[in-house]
Amino acid sequence: MRRIVWTLLLLFAFMVPWEYSLDFGEPWGNVARIVGLVLLVVAIPAALAKGRLKIPGAVMWLALALLLWLCCTAFWTVDAQATGEHLRAYLQEITVVWVIWEFAESPADLRALLRATLAGVSVLAVLTLADAFSVEAVQGVQIRFAAAGQDPNDVARFLDFGFPVAAYLLDTDGEWVGRLMALIYLPLGITAVLLTASRGGFVAALVALAGCGFVLLRNYLRAVLLGGLVLPVVSASVWLMVPHATLERLGTIPDQLQGGDLNQRLNIWEAGWRAFAQAPFVGHGAGSFIAATGLATGDTAHNTALSLLVEGGVIALCLAAALVVALVGDALLTRGSLRVALCSLLAVWMVSSVVGTLAESRMTWLLFGTIALAGRLAVESNAELAASSRSSCTSSYISLNQRWRWVAGRAVSAAIAPLASWIPHGTGRSPER
Repeated sequence: MRRIVWTLLLLFAFMVPWEYSLDFGEPWGNVARIVGLVLLVVAIPAALAKGRLKIPGAVMWLALALLLWLCCTAFWTVDAQATGEHLRAYLQEITVVWVIWEFAESPADLRALLRATLAGVSVLAVLTLADAFSVEAVQGVQIRFAAAGQDPNDVARFLDFGFPVAAYLLDTDGEWVGRLMALIYLPLGITAVLLTASRGGFVAALVALAGCGFVLLRNYLRAVLLGGLVLPVVSASVWLMVPHATLERLGTIPDQLQGGDLNQRLNIWEAGWRAFAQAPFVGHGAGSFIAATGLATGDTAHNTALSLLVEGGVIALCLAAALVVALVGDALLTRGSLRVALCSLLAVWMVSSVVGTLAESRMTWLLFGTIALAGRLAVESNAELAASSRSSCTSSYISLNQRWRWVAGRAVSAAIAPLASWIPHGTGRSPER
């Protein structure tokens, strides 16, 4: 049964990045939602059948605490319908962290999960490139491109998460399939990010690519060869496929940072701050940002921290901040290129959260569960190494102790040997009378 759960989990990780491109409508929802529900239905009896659950880590406890607090906001929410819908979404998304924690057992499982995620963002990149060859694109009336059913900003963020994963697999994967997939994704993903014309996504991509550089520079020769292969492909792709108007939009990033309204985000943030001031500690209820701020339906906070403040108050933000700190701690427990890749993923998530609402994203909780798993495996590996070291030290001590006993015995024998001649010896005869 574990094999079924694990297969569903890998399928879920593969589908999450492009989930909205295959949506079946109400009441089914998108493909990742369907697979996630099936995964949960199968995972619970599979975990109970084992008879023993893994001890939760800090990330698990904090995620549960955040979920419970958001559930509490249902008692005072200003939009009961939206709160109910968002709480169901939170439950499905956060449960994935537990499934990864419970059913992933080894570094091989971690690598398989990363491969599935990279395959998913590769599909997203291909769908984005396909949109660039659509009729609207050919006629020159479209400057932003994204996979069908997806928002360009979300597409860019998801693609950014793929860069550190690709660099890690390229550096460490022992199978040629994983390395080839990573090698193909780097130019493919860069081109797709540019096609989205997402300014926030482009800034996060720079952070992600910097992390890739740190990972690959651990092997200087490999980094040089990779640069020689990828840069010409990226240059040719940008020249042939990315419209000039798309690049012009990306070129407005400095102006937006200096004096722009960040595409009307400043107005949204001002409205969110006013709503937060009305209920600073407990918030207005999960999913109630639109009702609390009076914005148009379909708008979002465009900032993860502000969304949590308005919906769950300072308490929700503190729990979320503690969760991120725990994830940083888990990432730092790992070593080598894995540590650099996981820290890069967290850096990309933090940068993306400044201009995006990521708390309810399945991609967010999939990454959080993966990082928590990596931290647990690092602790288990260190514990095994420590136990092995203690066992080796103990056996060495016993061997050394036995050797010193033998040396001491020989020294005592040599010292008392001269005294033996002074001791009278019996002849074995009866004494004379």
